[in-house]
Amino acid sequence: MGKLSGVRVVDLSLFLPGPMLTGMMADQGASVIKVEPPAGDPARAMGPFEAGHGVWFRNLNRGKTSVALDLKTEAGKAALWDLLGDADVMVEGFRPGVIGRLGFGAEAVRARFPRLVYCSISAFGQTGPMADHPAHDLGVQAEAGLLALNDGADGVPVVPGVPSADMAAGLTGLAAVLMALFDRTRTGEGATIDCSMLGSLAPWSAHVVGEAIRGGPGPVSARQRSLGGAAFYNVYGCADGGHVVLCGREPKFVEALLTALGRPDLVEAACGEAGPGQDVVKAFLAETFAAQPRAFWEGWFAGRDVAFAPVRSLGEGLTHAGLIVADADGAHHIRPAISFAGEDWVPAPAPPLAGC
Repeated sequence: MGKLSGVRVVDLSLFLPGPMLTGMMADQGASVIKVEPPAGDPARAMGPFEAGHGVWFRNLNRGKTSVALDLKTEAGKAALWDLLGDADVMVEGFRPGVIGRLGFGAEAVRARFPRLVYCSISAFGQTGPMADHPAHDLGVQAEAGLLALNDGADGVPVVPGVPSADMAAGLTGLAAVLMALFDRTRTGEGATIDCSMLGSLAPWSAHVVGEAIRGGPGPVSARQRSLGGAAFYNVYGCADGGHVVLCGREPKFVEALLTALGRPDLVEAACGEAGPGQDVVKAFLAETFAAQPRAFWEGWFAGRDVAFAPVRSLGEGLTHAGLIVADADGAHHIRPAISFAGEDWVPAPAPPLAGC
């Protein structure tokens, strides 16, 4: 049944943040109606495909039902009003102002249904100087200052492997919706949520914000513990082209490794401030790890109390951790991020065809 059984959601969002939010609700039993344009969510066409659906689309939209509506027509508008009459939550991800021009802005909807929790997700929020500015994840990361932390060759930031702004908005929106639903049990009133990707992502910089929060330029990667400035929080190459990481610089980890490698004299430097003082430790560790293949180091570290991990490919990592589950059709799903003790999750049916 799931923790959200009985909760009804009307989801007008496309692509990633909104579908992620409502997908997590569907995984916990919420009844999610995905309202798509007549041509369907553009994400449906994005491969690779498996068992008739895009893997990305299926993992965000499994267990939902779909209705195809043209909200520029009176029939489409009437159908959406009917759906909202039974809904607890509405999620939309249009650019600010668009949903209002269609007649379904927050004020209009909540005037008719005051118990409804209305969540808008946008790049930069519903108000302010950037509200109308178009952007997807990469632009939001750039505006937030987080892209600049991904130093690449010649100082050019590297395009991130994960759309963090999209994911941050999905998770923040989910938290806000659940808070509003809880508050409704006490007040009887719904809520209007303005969830911006920028505002959702900004708090993820708390560990490095330091001077920047006081008006400074921001962190220098070479001097930041978590950005490559520390020997025991870094990536090292192996003899076979693989990589490993050291991912914890507590003194007990530092002493255990450097003593085992015959260099206890480097413990003090490794435990010191991030920056140039770490260079001698980095050089030693780089030379050491480069002498053997990744598999050797995985075996060598087994049973040692050191924060270490091999750098796995995405497929290897998901499989190794047991995070992939097949449904009745043999299609593969990533396990939900949220789990409850004593409850085993079973993949919901495949996502519906558009309008079904």
